[in-house]
Amino acid sequence: DYVHRAMPFGNAQSLSDDEVYALTAYIMYLNDIVTDYDFELSDENFTEIVMPNAEGFFMDDRAEAEWPGLSTEACLEDCKDSVEITMRARVLDVTPDTEEETSGGTGESAASTAEAEQTEVAEAEAAPSPEMIAAGEKVFRKCQSCHQVGEGAKNRAGPQLNGVFGRTAGGLDGFRYSSAFEDAGIVWDHETLAAFLEDPKGYVSGTRMSLRGLNDPDDIDAVQATGG
Repeated sequence: DYVHRAMPFGNAQSLSDDEVYALTAYIMYLNDIVTDYDFELSDENFTEIVMPNAEGFFMDDRAEAEWPGLSTEACLEDCKDSVEITMRARVLDVTPDTEEETSGGTGESAASTAEAEQTEVAEAEAAPSPEMIAAGEKVFRKCQSCHQVGEGAKNRAGPQLNGVFGRTAGGLDGFRYSSAFEDAGIVWDHETLAAFLEDPKGYVSGTRMSLRGLNDPDDIDAVQATGG
């Protein structure tokens, strides 16, 4: 129903009935709901498919369970007479009292402070530019229908990509990989990921990933700059 009404993005309801069935079957194949590559979905076998969350639905009982408690008159008793702002954080006096604390300490503590500052400078110089990150986010649009990255990222048709550098291919808990990835023995770094993004099916034979590859090396560098 969703594929029929809302896809493709920007040109909704332009798919023929055969295309709706084909696309739905492909999405189910990507999510291992059907495992036969030659499976053909039709109006005759549609109801035989059991979705993973078939038992996860329940009747909406909010009208009986929640609304009565939220529709009563609000309690306005025992409230404070007034609320006053007594100080703002930016003008609080939090300056250290001792000279050692103010100067950053001496000896080992001063050396540690200097080393930490040098590390911060080095990391800032090595960090990708805002322009590179913006370009990477644009390239990642080709991937975001299957992969998520960032706070709250979850596994979808593909695994979430937070912390991908240093991860063993096929090793993320909670995601069902194809046997091609489970047996690959690859550890993701900039070199291996670049090779995979250039030619996914050539680098990992048997992968179900639908991306044909990124032809522009600049696109590969940019998309790697957005995460890891």
